[in-house]
Amino acid sequence: MTATRVLPLLPLRDMVVFPYMVVPLFVGRDKSIKALEEAINKRLDIILIAQKDPKVNNPAQEDLFDVGTVGNIIQLLRLPDGTVKVLIEGIKRVKINRYLPVQEHFLVEASEIDDVDDEDTSQIEALVRAVKSQFERYVRLNKKIPPEMLMTISGINDPSRLGDTIAAHLMLKLEDKQKLLGIANVSKRLEELLALMQAEMEILQLEKKIKSRVKQQMEKSQKEYYLNEQMNAIQKELGDEEQDEVTEISNRIKAKKMPMEARERCEKELKKLKMMSPMSAESAVVRNYIDWILSLPWEDHSADNNDIEAAKRILDEDHYGLVKVKDRIIDYLAVKTLAGDLRGPILCLVGPPGVGKTSLARSIGRAINRKFVRISLGGVRDEAEIRGHRRTYVGALPGKIIQGMKKGGTVNPVFLLDEVDKMSNDFRGDPASALLEVLDPEQNINFNDHYLELDFDLSKVLFITTANSMYTIPLPLLDRMEVIELSSYTEEEKLNIARRYLVPKQIAANGLRDDQLRISNQTLLFIIRRFTKEAGVRNLEREIGTVVRKSARALLESKGKKIKIAPNEALIEKFLGKPRYKYGVIEGQDQVGTTNGLAWTSVGGEMLNVEVTVTPGRGMVEVTGHLGEVMRESAKAAISYVRSRAGQLNLDKDFYSKTDIHIHATEAAIPKDGPSAGVTIATSLVSALTKRPVKKHVAMTGEITIRGHVLPIGGVKEKIMAAYRAGVTEVIIPEENGKDLVDIPGDILKTIQVHTVKEADEVLKLALVFEEGEALFYGEEEEYFVVKGDKGYTSTASKH
Repeated sequence: MTATRVLPLLPLRDMVVFPYMVVPLFVGRDKSIKALEEAINKRLDIILIAQKDPKVNNPAQEDLFDVGTVGNIIQLLRLPDGTVKVLIEGIKRVKINRYLPVQEHFLVEASEIDDVDDEDTSQIEALVRAVKSQFERYVRLNKKIPPEMLMTISGINDPSRLGDTIAAHLMLKLEDKQKLLGIANVSKRLEELLALMQAEMEILQLEKKIKSRVKQQMEKSQKEYYLNEQMNAIQKELGDEEQDEVTEISNRIKAKKMPMEARERCEKELKKLKMMSPMSAESAVVRNYIDWILSLPWEDHSADNNDIEAAKRILDEDHYGLVKVKDRIIDYLAVKTLAGDLRGPILCLVGPPGVGKTSLARSIGRAINRKFVRISLGGVRDEAEIRGHRRTYVGALPGKIIQGMKKGGTVNPVFLLDEVDKMSNDFRGDPASALLEVLDPEQNINFNDHYLELDFDLSKVLFITTANSMYTIPLPLLDRMEVIELSSYTEEEKLNIARRYLVPKQIAANGLRDDQLRISNQTLLFIIRRFTKEAGVRNLEREIGTVVRKSARALLESKGKKIKIAPNEALIEKFLGKPRYKYGVIEGQDQVGTTNGLAWTSVGGEMLNVEVTVTPGRGMVEVTGHLGEVMRESAKAAISYVRSRAGQLNLDKDFYSKTDIHIHATEAAIPKDGPSAGVTIATSLVSALTKRPVKKHVAMTGEITIRGHVLPIGGVKEKIMAAYRAGVTEVIIPEENGKDLVDIPGDILKTIQVHTVKEADEVLKLALVFEEGEALFYGEEEEYFVVKGDKGYTSTASKH
């Protein structure tokens, strides 16, 4: 029959006491001390029960296991600090039945647990031998157990006592020890003990292998590592060391908002870093890689300014004109406000230098309240500049895109890719092809840099690219961008830009006040017309800066006199020198064989005079003026057109075989190409061959075919602006380019009469000089008139 006893209970922290185990305990809790006093005073045994959680200071009934050990108090000693040292020997297993209602200490009713032995003697004997043999091997592996313990174990024949004695000396978890204590069946207890010892031995053997391996690897690097650790410890004692680097990186990883893929990569690299020597080269590479990941704005946004009126005001404050680009940005803000999350557009601003492409991109960032990032692609020829280098290379870094995102600090900046038309390629790769992924809204959500090897979302970035010419941009790249062309500034626009922006900027930069210098509109126009010849305003700003500096010097040389400088044309010439360019000056009189052509350049439109001379010869054609292949072909087409009209022009049918023709485009040092000079060359040819002058106030542009058709060309606005600057009053353009006139300012069209033509015959009628009542061509059945020779008389014939 199982005995039941009422005894005081002593809770134990992180300890299980087995029967036959003598253990010293330090007791400090009041309830535990009172339980010991109760047992001593009444000469009772005490029950020892382990806590489930050793951190609980005042355990309740549910915080204790229900199986423990009855112990006999051998010795009790009170210490000066109020705690009690007690020596207790475990006697027998007990199971708690119930807790009695006593406040001062735990008092419980418990039943003793008797050992159960249902195996035969030979089975028990085999288990005993196996346990002793296993424990002997365990002691050889675990040096913490003294060898004398083997002698003690070898003298124990009782299976139950053997199991409890060995369990008390094993380094087991609290739960495993409690499980052994709760098994009443002796054979099952020994089997569980064997399994636990086997698991512990495997761990000990693994530890032994690791120690052996580490010992073999203790060479120079390990020696340096330990020396460095000692130095760090010394510095720490001296108070000179900052927070441990690895801990700091770990805290940064926990605090950083980033995708799970990036977080897992950081944690993986941090584990590598922990196992490396701080002085090794590889640790610096790993540390730098983690720093790059943590410094990127994976989920950091800036709030957009969705106030359209405020955005308009900022754009107008910073730039005059440029209506198309401003409208596109306002459209984007409007749609984003209505649709919520929206992928950023990819804009390409194409225009001549100095028209404000780069500064406009910066202004867009300010208008929509986004960070602004700029990288220059001019001269970039290595694909790794865009995508980065792989980490296997020494000194590897991410590409310019990821570097720009780090600099911006948000995932949705305004990102300017400047001079995208000036990239090149060589054996190191093609950076323009690498940009295809960056500038494709369907792909840049998962942009993968070679250095990071992680997907980075670029879909929220507002990309803006700039170029002087779209012809050098690869077509696949151009196809991914929304092209907005910025044309040359008109004279009125330059005047407004100078008045609103350039003059105040230069006055402030040179330390003057508005009341000390006043530059009139007439003076500004004089500078624009006579000292600059450009599509933008860069040179204009330089000239204004020179005027302001000269004025500042004049103020200082006045020796304190209060004067206000208002430069006139004479003073401007004194400051800037003689005028560099003519304005409104064309040929003094109508010339034979000389025609005003119009050309487009990367800095805007230019006048291009084409001269033709004819001399007796053997039919040779000379083309000069640094012309490209396409322009030479246009000259051949013009000659073929004139030959096809020989009869109508009253020329000998074989005039081309008896006449040498020299075609020359002026300003021969400048390369020229393109088909738009075709009608200009044809007009000069007809003029030279028929000795009929070309009107000096007419300029023209258009491609010609061998049948005399006039085909459309590009750069109409820039060319008409060039004609306006040169003082031309009539411009001839192809009929299909009539739609481009909507881009021409109204005040320019009031000054210049624009003719649209379909055929070269119409050009000749408009450009050549005729006597009163004369015409070159009438209708289909009417007559034509051509001056013949030097006498100036006319001959007539039916037009065919």
